[in-house]
Amino acid sequence: MTKTIAIVEDERPIAEMIARTLEEHGFKVECYGAGEPFLAALQRKAPSLCVMDLGLPDMDGIGLLQRIREIAPLPVIILSARQHPSDRIVGLELGADDFVIKPFDPREVVARVRSVLRRAEAGPRSPGRAVAVAHFAGWRFDAGALALTAPDGNPVELGAGEARLMQTFLEAPQRVLSRDFLLTKAGSEDSFDRSIDVRVSRLRKKLQGAGDADRKPLIRTVYGAGYLLTCPVVWEEA
Repeated sequence: MTKTIAIVEDERPIAEMIARTLEEHGFKVECYGAGEPFLAALQRKAPSLCVMDLGLPDMDGIGLLQRIREIAPLPVIILSARQHPSDRIVGLELGADDFVIKPFDPREVVARVRSVLRRAEAGPRSPGRAVAVAHFAGWRFDAGALALTAPDGNPVELGAGEARLMQTFLEAPQRVLSRDFLLTKAGSEDSFDRSIDVRVSRLRKKLQGAGDADRKPLIRTVYGAGYLLTCPVVWEEA
């Protein structure tokens, strides 16, 4: 199946150069010169991956990345002439999958697109499969039974909402998920995002485990953006 790559870049020659190279390598390409038109299209149908510039005419790229995360856990590669480490750190903290500094060889972008797509496809193997097991940081989650097992082999009791939340994180590891996205995907008994905060807090404590207070939590808060499962996940058929 042909992968669709969205390019959000206001410099037309750069967008056309990337689009041409991606199409030569078998990708379908959609180009947008600003953030809002892309967000409108994203509401209708998500592409396989987004390549976006930080300097857009209608919004800052970091703001666009936050808006994307509110809609879908879409793989994102940032293009930017900004070389300060803080820009890269903020972009990656907010869930970007890669960061490419301008100027660049368009073939490098193709290679990075393929790499990010491979990682994205390798992570969430569970959707649509009732018999799938996730392994992460020594833990085991059975998606069919919604059962969580600690590294020591002991079962950890989860409520239905906590289990849905756990599976949502495992299907998008090492990417920032917004409260709105978690409310939509994991379900909630009420419409207030604080209910997600409470549920995440309960799940985080269960993953922390007794006697592990000094260990960094597996679910990290990214202030102003959402939550992030910090470890890689491997899915296998049960």
